[in-house]
Order: sequence, then C-alpha cells, then structure tokens
Amino acid sequence: MIALTFDDVPDPRFTPQLLDVLRKYKVKATFFVVGSRAEKHPALVARMIREGHAIGNHSYNHPQFSKLSMNAFRIQIIRTENILQLLAGYKPKLIRPPYGDINEPQLKWAKSHGYKLVNWNVDSLDWRGLSKNQVKHNILSRAGRGAIILQHGGGGRGSNLQGTLQALPEIIGSLRKRGYSFVTVPQMLQVSKSK
Repeated sequence: MIALTFDDVPDPRFTPQLLDVLRKYKVKATFFVVGSRAEKHPALVARMIREGHAIGNHSYNHPQFSKLSMNAFRIQIIRTENILQLLAGYKPKLIRPPYGDINEPQLKWAKSHGYKLVNWNVDSLDWRGLSKNQVKHNILSRAGRGAIILQHGGGGRGSNLQGTLQALPEIIGSLRKRGYSFVTVPQMLQVSKSK
C-alpha cells in the first residue's frame, strides 16, 4: 500500500487538475487543508469529500508551529478544524504540521486531544517547481511498502506545480505495475478519518 498526500490545498490553480487526475485513475488520496484557503475555496474542499478523499488539518495560515506559543498553536488547529467540520461534516483526526515542524508540548497536546500527527517518508520536493521527470524520480526512487508520499496541491504566489500534475499519471501507473495499491492515510494507519 502507498498513500499519496497533497499539502497546501485548496488552490484553484492546481487542486482541480489534481482531482481530475485522481478521479481518472480511480485513486483516493489524502489532502492536508490550510484553513484560510478552505474559507476562500469551499467548493474545492467539498469536491475532495464528494470524490472520496480523506482530509487533514494543515493549520490556518501555514506558520512554523515550533515558533508559536501553545495558545497560538491551538488556535491554528481549532480554527481550521471548525472550518473543515462545516465543509466536510467531520473534524479531521489527522494533522500535518507545516514544514513537518512541531515541538514536544504541541505534540503532547495534539495526542491528548485525539489527533494523530502524520508527516511523510517520501518527499517529491515538487514545491521547488521541479520538472515532471525530477518529481517522478524523487518519488519512484524512494517509494516502497507503506510509503506516505508528500506532494503539493497548492502553493504560494508564483509557485509552479506543473511537474506534479504531469508526473502523477505516470507515477500511479508505475507504482501499480510494481503491485502497489493506493489508500488514504487513515486506511493505511487504520485510524478513523474523524476525531
């Protein structure tokens, strides 16, 4: 099993195209949603849910958690959770910290409040605006059993995720030929998608 994950969504420039590819190849993925973006593009979050993808909490505005006070950290999580509950109908159990960065007290708070933290073990580095072949190489050279693959479905101003969009069909095909099936992170970890 392999889990495809996409951070920094929703983004009208890239997320709809990603969803189109996933639908075409019948792959369910996990999207880590930024609350401020979900507020601006609720229809895209609704589409993720409608098409059977899992969602997780990726903060309200993408700060580095370890630089925040405990209270500011909690606000990032709870504010986003409330937005996602309205759009998805549930409070996501999964949190992915921006930059994969979190400190011990934050981790303990999240665990004690029923959350599960999820980072990744295969990084596409696609946020760098890499080409299709570079993205493909970064994933296919490292992906194996139980891989949680990090890609992006949104970015900052001027970001270019064409490499991910172009590589995705070939990545899916190649991994299927190797005998892998695609699952959501909750399925892989055998946890509920909701808190």
